[in-house]
Amino acid sequence: MSVPVSQLAPSPSPSPSPSARPASARRRLAVAAGAALLVLGTGACSALGRSAVGTFSYSTAAERIVKISSPSVKGCHRTAPAGATTVLNNTLVDVRMYRTPDCSGKDPKYIPSRLSDNIAPNTLPWRSYTFVH
Repeated sequence: MSVPVSQLAPSPSPSPSPSARPASARRRLAVAAGAALLVLGTGACSALGRSAVGTFSYSTAAERIVKISSPSVKGCHRTAPAGATTVLNNTLVDVRMYRTPDCSGKDPKYIPSRLSDNIAPNTLPWRSYTFVH
């Protein structure tokens, strides 16, 4: 028994051209492209605020704890007048601690992101800090 070729397998249909796509497919493509652009735009603009995401905290000689949420990475920041004796850098940015109130002087203490440090006994407290960005 012989069977005609047309009955064995259906002939492949030609793929539609991009302009012949249904409206729902074009809409999904446009939404995906828009979402991708939004993600890229948000990432590019996130540095504009320039804050150290997280919490920077320190304690003073009087055992007062100071917590700062998402501090600015710009400029020099002063500690409380008593100075800082212990620092917890729970931000995503590294910090430098200084013994002077104007972020100057020799040998600043470098404290990486997510780490802490304290002053050595009988030394001056830290009086200011800057973020490394």
